Amino acid sequence: MEEPLSPSEQHRNNLAAEMKAASRVTIIGMVLDAVLGIIKVIAGALFHSQALIVDGVHSFSDVASDLVVLSVMRVSRQAPDDNHPYGHQRIETFGTLLLGSILIAVGAALAWENTLRLLAHEAVIAPGWPVLVAAAVSVVGKEWIYRYTRRVGERIRSDLIIANAWHSRTDAFSSIVVLVSTAGAMLGFIWLDVLAAVIIAIIIIHIGWSFTWDSVKELVDTGLSPEDTKLLKDIARKTDGVRNVHELRSRKMGHDILLDVHLVVRPDISVSEGHQIGIQVVSGMRGALENIRDINFHIDAENDENLPHTTHELPSREQIRQALSEALGELPADSRLRLHYLKGKVHLELFLDSPDINNMLTTENIREKLGDNEWFGSARVWQSRP
Repeated sequence: MEEPLSPSEQHRNNLAAEMKAASRVTIIGMVLDAVLGIIKVIAGALFHSQALIVDGVHSFSDVASDLVVLSVMRVSRQAPDDNHPYGHQRIETFGTLLLGSILIAVGAALAWENTLRLLAHEAVIAPGWPVLVAAAVSVVGKEWIYRYTRRVGERIRSDLIIANAWHSRTDAFSSIVVLVSTAGAMLGFIWLDVLAAVIIAIIIIHIGWSFTWDSVKELVDTGLSPEDTKLLKDIARKTDGVRNVHELRSRKMGHDILLDVHLVVRPDISVSEGHQIGIQVVSGMRGALENIRDINFHIDAENDENLPHTTHELPSREQIRQALSEALGELPADSRLRLHYLKGKVHLELFLDSPDINNMLTTENIREKLGDNEWFGSARVWQSRP
């Protein structure tokens, strides 16, 4: 019987499988883009369709984007290392930004050139019927590769692959525009062909801008939507033991969500209970949003957003034990001291498992001896029964 894989080994295997799936679908799309690009450029040149030529250039831009995707995916799907403990997904985000920029540049150049042609009223020859055939083949091929690529992108949770799928669909949209404009031009509205080229270029710019803007928002650590943030805060507040959530910060890395949350709990509970409450909050949040990768929770004894923060000037445990010993004598070896740092003060609880022979370690004596210290808040002594 084979031993189960460790979480790190399983993660590496998942990354390798995702990389293989991404490479396969991207290579298939790249071959299809190259073939369609050649067909459209040649058909557009031979049968007088400027719109089909622009559409063919769009297909070649898909080939360039596929090459970007292949190179970026190979790096971004590497396992976390010492220099990148959260992984390399931001490289994928940068690749999406680059892809969107390429689309904007290509679209702008084509829009400018064909707008000038449209305004110049150049003599245009009506396109021939093979343009319709080439555009129809492009629509079918690009819609198929869009659906295939998007399905893979959603399965491996890759925004870059999904973006590349939409890049393919813009080619299908532009080919539909070519179909309509070519039919109109063949009926006598010859100017429709150049107008269609401008429309296609605008579509390319719009899609490129959406990719670019989403990537920029992620790179500057834009948080989750207000709706998702409220959902996560409500889950935390409804968790048993949580008094309040006074801070929740979020950011995205690729498709993954990273969270930092501050949970206010009762100040007199143990460290382990506070940690267990945090674990329950983590479980509830992961159940609500499946792409949460990492949650760092901080357990607070008070809401320090609206109250004075505990400062480093307050005495440490050793300093307080020394103050007690100097004022009331050496503490029994089996005594336990519990400290609560609240509202800029230290509140003491002393637990005595054996009787205090000198009867000095009482709540009243501690208050009397230490009450003049600025850091002193309160004291309580607990004596075990014999």
